[in-house]
Amino acid sequence: MTKGLSLFQKRRRRNRTALMKRAGGRPRLSIHRSGKHIYAQVIDDIEGKTVAAASTLDKDERGTNGANIEAAKKVGARVAEAAKKAGVTKVVFDRGGFLFHGRVKALADAAREGGLEF
Repeated sequence: MTKGLSLFQKRRRRNRTALMKRAGGRPRLSIHRSGKHIYAQVIDDIEGKTVAAASTLDKDERGTNGANIEAAKKVGARVAEAAKKAGVTKVVFDRGGFLFHGRVKALADAAREGGLEF
């Protein structure tokens, strides 16, 4: 039986707390990475609404491997495109408790190339 939070949960909480302090009212690009898929969404915390979202479970990506860097790049580009359609260009990057390398870094780089600033 474990007591308290796991290391992942502590890292996620620490990252999100620091992120909210310096966000300045900007929406956050939040990501989640599982063993098979990767998800990204732009969240407006002031209104409590999701502005844009993309994942490897979207209809056009279904059936492909979602657990690689190429899939993460596609998701990053799609979430950037959806955010720009919604009028969002500046975000803060919320990596959650995940380390910034591999698929997380690929998604962030693709979102930057797609026009999001963070």
